[in-house]
Amino acid sequence: MEKSAYEERSRYQQMVTARTPKPKYAKNIALAYLVGGAICTLAQAVFNAFSGMSLTKLEVSAATLATIIALGAVVTGLGVYDCLAERGGMGAAVPISGFSNTITAAAMDFKREGYLLGMGAKMFVIAGPVIVYGLVGGFVVTLIRLAFAGISG
Repeated sequence: MEKSAYEERSRYQQMVTARTPKPKYAKNIALAYLVGGAICTLAQAVFNAFSGMSLTKLEVSAATLATIIALGAVVTGLGVYDCLAERGGMGAAVPISGFSNTITAAAMDFKREGYLLGMGAKMFVIAGPVIVYGLVGGFVVTLIRLAFAGISG
């Protein structure tokens, strides 16, 4: 007597489910927290270093962001950020260094296709939607803020 295709698939799915390793949620959360916290601590140290100079708060913020973006790109180019992201997950992806990593990694992947049509055009394939949604979200929030400011003031 032959088993039906449905029974075979069902049995196979049960075998896959039984043998699939279960994620270690507590460990993953702790590592994401530690990696993200370490990146933010580094950014705070850079911010403090720039604060010691005779710069305005806006200039200190801009210099800090530029430094962390540059460090993220350099660490990505050296291949270290991939290891950091593999262990730290979203802890490495959320800070601005993660955005730098995304753009730099895409640029490195498409470098073979040339600087203009490869690197220049394709490095924003992944990061482009983030930029668009960030701009649109900022615009919508500004409109909402203006609407409430117009009502109350």
